[in-house]
Amino acid sequence: MTRTTVITGAASGIGKATAARLRAEGQRVIGVDLRGSDVAADLSTDEGRATLVEQVSAASGGHVDAVIAVAGLVAPSPVTLSVNYFGATAAVEGLHHLLARSAAPRAVVVSSIAAIQETDDALFERLMAGDEPGARREAERIGTTLNASGGSPIYTTSKYALARWVRAQAPTAHWAGAGIALNAVAPGVTATPMTVPVLATAEGRATLDAGAPSPLNGPAAPPEAPAALLAWLASAENTHVTGQVIFIDGGAESIHRPDSI
Repeated sequence: MTRTTVITGAASGIGKATAARLRAEGQRVIGVDLRGSDVAADLSTDEGRATLVEQVSAASGGHVDAVIAVAGLVAPSPVTLSVNYFGATAAVEGLHHLLARSAAPRAVVVSSIAAIQETDDALFERLMAGDEPGARREAERIGTTLNASGGSPIYTTSKYALARWVRAQAPTAHWAGAGIALNAVAPGVTATPMTVPVLATAEGRATLDAGAPSPLNGPAAPPEAPAALLAWLASAENTHVTGQVIFIDGGAESIHRPDSI
């Protein structure tokens, strides 16, 4: 049976690879991105999020089977919070009513291996409270400061908060009670337009490997690897996996947290 899947960040990287995989399987994909996709929407703004809901509702005929929120940024900027956390949650929440009309509704968001790195407590509190203006003020305070792992607390906290949001929301009546599986995928280093320039140098590869060592087929996964996992989590086959943050990182998370289950 043909399914309709909405993918944000569909014009490049993991989102593009996921869209290509689903279309090759004969599924219908409604891609969302700043440009170069079916729906043009800036998920860092309220207007863009409203555009997403309006245009997807029209294009889908009022029914979607899955939403995969991939769109994300890595820059140490308040905009990164607005896309990575508020844009992702707004996409799946905004399309919840369309998902509820599916016989097998699924939602997946993209977190990151960076979610296990040092985060900023004050920023995390603002994110989990749904306070976007407050979160952006905290991001301005943090600026370009790096954490102990050499990453931006703005990025790591946005991805950690997104994973925590999934864990809290998935088993509720709003999601599981409506038959909607909600999960997160946390990729390690992936060969996307954001990372290819870094991977092109020995120094860059060493830096990435220090933060996310990948003993299984490293140092960087092709975007088709997380795309395959996203496609399955969003499929009708996934009847019972929900509330999970699944690391697809070549082993990095198990190296950093060997005693964590």
